[in-house]
Amino acid sequence: MTGDIFELRKVSYRYLDESPALQEISITITTGESVVILGANGSGKSTLLKLLDGLYFPTAGEVWAFGKPLTEESLRDDAYASRFRRRVGLLFQDPDVQLFSPTVWDEVAFAPLQMGLSKGEVIDRVEEALRALGIEDLRDRAPYRLSQGEKKKVALASILSLDPEVWLLDEPTANLDPRTTGWVIDFLLSLAEQGKTLIMATHNLEIAQAIARQSYVLGEDHRLVAQGAPCDILADEELLLRANLVHQHRHLHAGVEHRHPHRHWETHEHHKNA
Repeated sequence: MTGDIFELRKVSYRYLDESPALQEISITITTGESVVILGANGSGKSTLLKLLDGLYFPTAGEVWAFGKPLTEESLRDDAYASRFRRRVGLLFQDPDVQLFSPTVWDEVAFAPLQMGLSKGEVIDRVEEALRALGIEDLRDRAPYRLSQGEKKKVALASILSLDPEVWLLDEPTANLDPRTTGWVIDFLLSLAEQGKTLIMATHNLEIAQAIARQSYVLGEDHRLVAQGAPCDILADEELLLRANLVHQHRHLHAGVEHRHPHRHWETHEHHKNA
């Protein structure tokens, strides 16, 4: 299957107080792409994902999904809404916002149950998702009692049980320790290898380097300031400074002060040549 998954046509979004979240964003995302939306906190990344998920709707411009306008009116059609929700899954930045069921098993079963699947298929999907995320031993635990890393895995499992074509991921490695961060990156790479469409919003440059094949940069004015291959975007220090994705430190070397950009991450050798 090929073609456009999403098309944003000069999309703007304003909050109720009329302050801008996004201004005249135009992008196209095709089937099987791994895309990263880069930007500093407050640049509009999360808002963009919620527009793609049909949780928000633009105050100007149009969002198209799978060749059709994605609007409040279209989602009032139960059949259309059901098809769309089966095809698109959203991982929230904060798993506490996403997890609400009394046990992990119930959480992972929720989406398949909403699809009207048979009891046997629901059980199969839940068990497969728990195994894939390595959280079988958490099945009877209450999500709110879990660590941040465990909550993130449960949230991912709840999407995996739905098996959507498109994964929208808001800061998927936020607040995770290095080991869990590496695990999440490997998991997302496995989804890309399966041909899933990944759209990630982050200010973590490592995840852009490791996973994405196309990147878009939002400026602090909430506009699209650059797009291109991650290797080209990440090599542009001036762009990264302007978008507040890196900062400059002062250092003393042999009594002489120097300033240079600092990224807070290291590029692994196997990612440099990806």
